[in-house]
Amino acid sequence: MTNEETINLKIIATSDVHGFFLPYDFIEQRPTPGSLARVCSYVKKERAKYGSNLILIDNGDILQGQPICNYFNSIKPRSTNIASQMLNYLGYDACTIGNHDIETGHGVYDKWAGETNCPVVAANIIDTASGKPYFKPYTMIERQGIRIAILGMVTPAVPNWLNESLWNGMRFESIADSASKWVKLIREKEAPDLTIGLFHSGWNGGISTTHCNEDEVERVAHQVEGIDVIFFGHDHTTRQATICNGDNSSVVCLNPSCDARAVASAEIKVEKAGNKISSKRITGEIVDITNERADVGFEMHFRQARDETNDFCRRRIGLIESSINTNDCFFGCAPFTDLIHNLQLAITHADISFNAPLSFNSKIEKGDIRVSDMFKLYRYENQIYVVKMTGREIKDYLEMSYGLWVGTMASDEDHIMLMEKETKAGKVRYRFKNLTFNFDSAAGIDYDVDVTKPAGERINVKCMSGGGMFDYGAWYTVAMNSYRGNGGGELLTKGAGIPTTELPRRIVWQSTKDQRQCLMEEIERMGTITPRANNNWRFMPLEWAGRAIERDRRLISGSQP
Repeated sequence: MTNEETINLKIIATSDVHGFFLPYDFIEQRPTPGSLARVCSYVKKERAKYGSNLILIDNGDILQGQPICNYFNSIKPRSTNIASQMLNYLGYDACTIGNHDIETGHGVYDKWAGETNCPVVAANIIDTASGKPYFKPYTMIERQGIRIAILGMVTPAVPNWLNESLWNGMRFESIADSASKWVKLIREKEAPDLTIGLFHSGWNGGISTTHCNEDEVERVAHQVEGIDVIFFGHDHTTRQATICNGDNSSVVCLNPSCDARAVASAEIKVEKAGNKISSKRITGEIVDITNERADVGFEMHFRQARDETNDFCRRRIGLIESSINTNDCFFGCAPFTDLIHNLQLAITHADISFNAPLSFNSKIEKGDIRVSDMFKLYRYENQIYVVKMTGREIKDYLEMSYGLWVGTMASDEDHIMLMEKETKAGKVRYRFKNLTFNFDSAAGIDYDVDVTKPAGERINVKCMSGGGMFDYGAWYTVAMNSYRGNGGGELLTKGAGIPTTELPRRIVWQSTKDQRQCLMEEIERMGTITPRANNNWRFMPLEWAGRAIERDRRLISGSQP
């Protein structure tokens, strides 16, 4: 009689942790519901059940987001990177790299990869010198005779956001093409019992060009045969799906979103008859870990890192004479956005500035400005660019931006904001339809946004803010962050119509320091800042816009159902 055996495995994945290692938000200076400290408690309980049959993996974007990352990346770069320390403490078995990890530059992520005890896997990042994967393409793990292949990928859209100096010596292949090639190779060479995708890419959508598709997980799940589970991320959207593949097998797809508020968990029950797999059953779920207690041992182990980061964050850099809030930025000229505009113009001496609010309900209170407040202006380490643009390109850029942001009003009862409804726990809420970090406004020019006109015909640039004429045929210098200057959000490419290949030639200046550091140094130089709205643009007609803004502000803030 053949010996039959049942083997139970569990795979837990984190993704887009973004520096939420400890149960404390160093930017807001308050406790946070997500953290690897809470993940640690959950993993300990599951390891007590599964023992070595629990496999722990991370899906990238771990090196940027919270000041503790910046502190170890830039202020204390010779120490073992805090992200390496975290992965090693928790005993991760594999990880991949995300676009925000690559944004830290070779000096940081190459060092991090060397310090991390588990393999960093990313098959579609190719070393241009050797033609082979820059990182290990996959890793093999064996548990009770079950051979598990973990194949890593990162979104190939990295060059659309980041200066080439950050990824020089690399090129990025399509995830679908690379996965098809590597899954076939792994099956032939390794004969795995399970194949796991660890993809730093979203479900679908994002940037799509002739060279790349940003989010390819849905396509891979449908088209690439031989993958059992895909753990993915990047788009900060919780998703759980089971896809019927081309070979009639099921692919479990799991995305736990971001900031270590949840983990993706796959339970795998394998039936073996002798040396052969007779069946395998895979179930997946997204597990909320915000109610887990932070692991005491974890917190104690990283207490010094927390204390040093707090000292770094609490350093005073200046004084602000009135409070500012990003919420105001969506409804017209606002002190928060215009503070950044005016700092960018002061630093670069450009003619015009572009900038967007990066989050909703982010505040800097009146009084002392500290390092932690600067992360509310810029969470990631972008640079400042100055880009050459024609007046027509500037108008078309703004047309696309406001086209993502506001709708067309046919009466004074219509919404002015482009919103959509969502229902959670029986409550209807309103949110912006598109990503708010692409809602760029401008400083240095005076203009109206006519919301009675269709997208593409709303912007009327009247003059330069200093009083000079604005000429659609003239060239201007425009300050913006490097994410935007490299093509992020496609406002320069699809909006202004500048070919992607031409963007590097349009950059006439770039900061040697990251944008947050540049802004911080300018505030330190000024000492005291008095933020005011520039009042250089407005929604028109004023009577319609005023009433609609009041209504939509209440809806988005949740003040009414």
